[in-house]
Amino acid sequence: MFKGQPKGLFALALANTGERFGYYTMLAIFTLYMRAKFGWDENMAGQVYAIFLAGVYFMPLIGGMIADRIGYGKCVTIGAFVMIFGYLALAVPMATRVVDKWTMFIGLGLIAIGTGLFKGNLQVLVGNLYDEPKYSSKRDAAFSLFYMAINLGAMFAPAMAKALYNPHIEKAGYYFVPIDNATVEFGAQSGAYLQSLAEGYRLCFYVACVSLVISLLIYFFCRPWFKHADVNTKQAKAKDIHIQELTPEQTKARIVALLLVFAVVIFFWMAFHQNGSALTFFADKYTKLNGITGINRIWFNIWSLALIAVSVYTLFGMFQSETKKSRLITAIATLALWAGAIAFYMKMPASFNATTSDFQQFNPFFVVALTPISVVSFGALAKKGKEPSAPVKIGMGMMLAGVGFAVITVASAGLTSPKDLGDSAQSILNPNWLIGTYFTLTVAELLLSPMGISFVSKVAPPKYKGLMMGGWFAASAIGNYLSRIPSALWNKISLMANWGILIALCVTAGLIMFLLRKKLEAATQD
Repeated sequence: MFKGQPKGLFALALANTGERFGYYTMLAIFTLYMRAKFGWDENMAGQVYAIFLAGVYFMPLIGGMIADRIGYGKCVTIGAFVMIFGYLALAVPMATRVVDKWTMFIGLGLIAIGTGLFKGNLQVLVGNLYDEPKYSSKRDAAFSLFYMAINLGAMFAPAMAKALYNPHIEKAGYYFVPIDNATVEFGAQSGAYLQSLAEGYRLCFYVACVSLVISLLIYFFCRPWFKHADVNTKQAKAKDIHIQELTPEQTKARIVALLLVFAVVIFFWMAFHQNGSALTFFADKYTKLNGITGINRIWFNIWSLALIAVSVYTLFGMFQSETKKSRLITAIATLALWAGAIAFYMKMPASFNATTSDFQQFNPFFVVALTPISVVSFGALAKKGKEPSAPVKIGMGMMLAGVGFAVITVASAGLTSPKDLGDSAQSILNPNWLIGTYFTLTVAELLLSPMGISFVSKVAPPKYKGLMMGGWFAASAIGNYLSRIPSALWNKISLMANWGILIALCVTAGLIMFLLRKKLEAATQD
């Protein structure tokens, strides 16, 4: 799985892990922060959340265009510093709530611009490593591992966020519970409570700054491992480095193929990013978070989950080991990890109270734990000449996303509509319904996202690599903005109707991808 990969992959992956850890620590509490600080309802908080996500994922299009001119590495460095200033704008308290609001908007803008320069171009550097013939066959596996590293940072982010804000709330004499009606509840709280809440949330923004500094240090110290990949077409010509030449017809065919893929995946990201809005509201209103007992408690212990995820890698390492000694070592390591996971679980109280932000850790956990299965499975199929093409994998991912929302639709049968529920909460559903939804959506994500990024890095014409990678994120941006639709409809239609819209979009997009399969595969073979 890791064998034969260039060192540059691990350096770039770790640099991205730190940045994503900070980003998701901030994102885990972002809608809660807005509701607490400004008293906004689900619709308003969901709209700002969606616009911010759209900005974060649209700006790589601009960042890619810039990098195609001035260089990928230079843009990565500038982007990291811009993001640091953005998180500082969120973290530093202002004199009044009005100033705080506008400073927040400025900070969000800086984070979006910085991400645009950083994120897509870092992935172009990864793709460039695999332009070398000796590494080309490992491209899909590399992006799966890179994607795993991103989610390794995201997995610990919700736990970090909760560890930061809970003590501040408790210090004021209150304890954090899932928020049902922020406008009424927080309006009735004391100034000390609101101040403690704000202080706790702001610490999450400082964490994002520190994480970015660590990412930059990794990037600079390990730069010799990937420096040769930091070359765009303009720089390659200046250094007389050979690059692939495409005819105008080939260039057009590849761009059209990529644009078709971008159009389809918009609907996946629209559905997938309900984790920060509609699915969070569902956890808040309908899921039983207090008094979780039995084996279900392990889902809410991040350290147990982390050890279980790592044990998947050691377990695969045991079966792939070439010597008895290495098999023994990986077997012992696997058992030790399982023992550690059990030990952390045993220390949990017999009855555990979860929070809505805890659900943000399931998607990255499943990504980290399932990546080895994905890499090994597709690797085995590739050896037999039966590995599905990237367009087929994307189509499968879209269809499976529809299945994921079918799970939550089944759970929603018989529940009171949000518009009829009002500010109260039923809180009756077993958390496993949401966990099952996140599991299914994650399998869909692994079929679509890392494979899609790999597809872009392979198919993009050399002189438009940055632009095309930015196009992938621009499609994500549109999907992220459209993710506000279920939030806007939350208090207007039934749960099953809301989920049904997402199912229909995912299934339709999957069918379109299957219909376009031959056209897309032909473009990649030019």
